[in-house]
Amino acid sequence: MKRLFFWAACAAAALGHSYTAQAAGLEFGVGHTSESTMTYRLGLKSDWDKSWLQSSVGRLTGYWDGAYTYWEGDKSSASSSLSFSPVLVYEFAGETIRPYVEAGIGVALFSHTEVERNRLGTAFQFEDRIGFGVRFPGGHEVGIRATHYSNAGISSTNDGVESYAVHYTMPL
Repeated sequence: MKRLFFWAACAAAALGHSYTAQAAGLEFGVGHTSESTMTYRLGLKSDWDKSWLQSSVGRLTGYWDGAYTYWEGDKSSASSSLSFSPVLVYEFAGETIRPYVEAGIGVALFSHTEVERNRLGTAFQFEDRIGFGVRFPGGHEVGIRATHYSNAGISSTNDGVESYAVHYTMPL
């Protein structure tokens, strides 16, 4: 199963990179859950190249995000997930440093239906996120994000799990 997730992540990254005509970024993240399980995330993002509500204060934009996350644990509780999300971003105006806030709802597929002592009920989960950070010249960014995974009641078992992480994105 781990090999399947690895190859699926590679295929998603390659597809996303070949499809992207606009700005793309490679994201590295590290975090932990509410029960202190470490999480490691490798993602690929593709900017929408659209702006709305543009003013002297900032603009609304967004990106597509595909990622592989490894949920550390002992041999019986380690897990992996693949996720895909559209993310809305409000980027504040700035000449060199541009702060932003983001929010998104997407989907994820877990390799196991239990993470820590949380019983997810199904491998399919919804991914909700909120975060903030800063963008630097050249496309680099650093941020903090809270992400919640839940099956939204598809299964009667629905403990859900959260991850709180810092991330760095570099341009491709």
